[in-house]
Amino acid sequence: MRVIRLEETSSTNDYLRSYLGGGEDMIVCARRQTGGRGTKGRTFLSEEGGVYLSALTFYAALPVADAFSIMTHAAVAVCLTAEEYGVRPQIKWPNDIYADGRKLCGILIENTLSGGWVRASIVGIGLNVSNDVSALGGTAVTLRELAQRPLDAEDVRRSLIANLLRETTLKEYLARVGFLGQTVTVLEGEESYPATARRILPDGRLEIETASGRRALSAAEISIRV
Repeated sequence: MRVIRLEETSSTNDYLRSYLGGGEDMIVCARRQTGGRGTKGRTFLSEEGGVYLSALTFYAALPVADAFSIMTHAAVAVCLTAEEYGVRPQIKWPNDIYADGRKLCGILIENTLSGGWVRASIVGIGLNVSNDVSALGGTAVTLRELAQRPLDAEDVRRSLIANLLRETTLKEYLARVGFLGQTVTVLEGEESYPATARRILPDGRLEIETASGRRALSAAEISIRV
């Protein structure tokens, strides 16, 4: 797979959009982003010292119903990378990686759909390695802090790319999902309410239990804060 390395770009996801018509799988990495984005258009701090990359993949026959496998693969790849440095991360459903109760990595997936099929996906990953996250008020953590030793972002980047190129399974994802069985706050639009996170369904929805019973939530409609 072709790997493009940049010193700086506004967003690695945005950079790859110009390649959607080419049909070639590729990865683009940047030392820093000036306009990094998270889910729901949130700003993602992207100072030098972190790993910021996006992977463009084209699919011949991936049904939309199986699109959650793109997320599980990316999340497991990040976790495997962190584990190489002695860190035990947890996946906070559906698209964040936490460790020590703080955010270590965010994942942003943008799919191109046509006629019930996923034609292509751009998977953006922002992994805190040795970058300064102090501006985030203690909500984020770096791999360096967790590993308690100096780390080189380039070494971590190589490990992450290698893990993205290997096969992963849903079982590996489920084994790393945290917060199940715990009370969380579900946010839907202007409404928020407590619920117990029960399990991840095969299609990627989160089953929760509230005072009125059980229901399944899709990744597209809610976020969860612990």
